[in-house]
Amino acid sequence: MARSVLGATMLTHAEWLGLLIDRESSSRETKRFESRMRTAKLRHVGASPEDVDYKSRRGLDKALFQQMLTGRWIKDRRNLMITGPCGVGKTWLACALAQAACRDGITVLYKRMPRLFDELELAHGDGRFPRLFKALTKTQLLILDDWGPDRLDASQRRDLMEIVEDRYEVGSTLITSQLPIDAWHDVIGEPTFADAILDRLVHNAYRVELDGQSMRKTKLKTGDESTQN
Repeated sequence: MARSVLGATMLTHAEWLGLLIDRESSSRETKRFESRMRTAKLRHVGASPEDVDYKSRRGLDKALFQQMLTGRWIKDRRNLMITGPCGVGKTWLACALAQAACRDGITVLYKRMPRLFDELELAHGDGRFPRLFKALTKTQLLILDDWGPDRLDASQRRDLMEIVEDRYEVGSTLITSQLPIDAWHDVIGEPTFADAILDRLVHNAYRVELDGQSMRKTKLKTGDESTQN
């Protein structure tokens, strides 16, 4: 039982020990979260689920997006496609989902697709490919930002096929693109590869389809969600 001395409350040993354990547990979880965020290498580190703008006219389904923020789709190993024109917040929203996932103990890795293909090409030549491939396939949530519009070459198609094949029903993949999903087949190029890749990515995917003007043109507050891709 707590005792009062000179108006101050003294904790029992058990209460003091409980508070100490809670503080240590909280500190360790914070460090683990920070480590997951560093590993994720998000483009918008400050993208927070609490700051998502549901008022702007861009067709964002609030109920669906809040469902995505629970992370259930990641636990179910489903995918998510976010499409829409430049400036409507696709990348920012993807990073907000990533931060929510990191809070829940989920491992995340963010890659811009044009740079990823450059990285894969170099990795084939210098021996780093197995390590890079493992990082891409073992993370629980892989974000592939800015799909298209350039048509993939043969090497890029093969690498992408291997990545989505190894991730199929093992991890979740989030893709953002300015192109509608029905245009992705042409971006991949070779029909056999395109059918196989899209079958593994799209058939079990949630879709967030945005539209409207660039939010950069309507809001100028630096750092606000509306100023991001």
